Amino acid sequence: MRNVFDSAGRDGLIAAIKDRVAPERFESGVYLLADPSFVPVAGNLKAWPAALKESKGWYDLGTREWKPFAADHSVLRATFDTLPDGYHLLVGKNASDLDAFTIKIEVALLLGVSLIFVLAAVASVSVTRRTVGRIEAINATSRSIMQSGLGKRIPLRGTRDEWDQLAENLNSMLDRVEALMAEVKQVSDNVAHDLRTPLTRMRGRLEKAYHRQHNSDYDHALIGDTMADLDAVLRMFSSLTRISQIETGDRTSAFRTVNLAEIATEVVELFDAAAEDKRVHLNAVVDRRVLVTGDRDLLFDAVANLVDNAIKYGDEAGRVTVEVTRNDSSAVISVADDGPGIPTNERQNVFKRFYRLERNRRTPGNGLGLSLVAAVARLHGAGVEMMDNAPGLKFRIRFPLAATS
Repeated sequence: MRNVFDSAGRDGLIAAIKDRVAPERFESGVYLLADPSFVPVAGNLKAWPAALKESKGWYDLGTREWKPFAADHSVLRATFDTLPDGYHLLVGKNASDLDAFTIKIEVALLLGVSLIFVLAAVASVSVTRRTVGRIEAINATSRSIMQSGLGKRIPLRGTRDEWDQLAENLNSMLDRVEALMAEVKQVSDNVAHDLRTPLTRMRGRLEKAYHRQHNSDYDHALIGDTMADLDAVLRMFSSLTRISQIETGDRTSAFRTVNLAEIATEVVELFDAAAEDKRVHLNAVVDRRVLVTGDRDLLFDAVANLVDNAIKYGDEAGRVTVEVTRNDSSAVISVADDGPGIPTNERQNVFKRFYRLERNRRTPGNGLGLSLVAAVARLHGAGVEMMDNAPGLKFRIRFPLAATS
């Protein structure tokens, strides 16, 4: 309105005010132009509010101040200014609609809060029922396992949520427990089977000696054979004890930096005579210095078991090669032979305690050698690989390099 006054003067301002307050404009604005003595000149306000004569700014005027005879309780929010010619210009707006808008906001807020509470209650009931349902499923499976064995598993719903992940972990744990129990049963059966033969032989010899007359030569031979059988039994229990100690990590205190090439060379020298008896060509292909961190005695035993198996189960007059190499990330020792090998479907089973191939059951042994190799590899953080040697079989153990190498 000041711009209208500045460009068109007082007459232009009066014309603009009349245009603004015309009935066809349907505006709720309030305009008043008054002379220097506050006598109305143009506008839709009958009189200049007394409260707006002293200062400038925005003001909220009650009904009595700007509509003395009105029956409603409307509020005028107005501001005014004095023009350069001394006239006074007031511009305002009926603010009564703000109260209605405030009421609408309050109602909407109340409805929103109520809706939030309703949704929270529904979500709480849903989550509670879902949680209780999943917990009850786990409890039911647990009760079934306690009553009928480890064959039951917790059902999955395919939602891939935390409950499904928990169920998968528990099912994996049950699978592992079931596998361990099966291994324990197998070990127990195998121990009983392998002990029955030497103990039966010992008892038969002793019973036969008990019922016959004493003969120093015969008694000496009987005692020797009995001691040999007892030594075999003791070696079996010693191997079981060593494997258990290795698997529980009791031997890590003896870890040192050792030269894997030196260990392989010593093993080859140890089995040189046994290889000659079977006319097997045993040789070592090793780097001069391949350092790993580990227990020297356990590594020696692991390599010795692999070489012993290669000589024992390989072809007579065949070839056994022990190779030690290294690269940027690992040290590798491999033992290869040119024997009949191990069928692919049997390769994971040979690492189980007392497991022996059917064709090897008549060969001396107790089926614990490869179990010890696997246990030593796990203790050292190494991986064991079994592959075809075309012909024959190759065992490969891959160790992490020592930090000082």
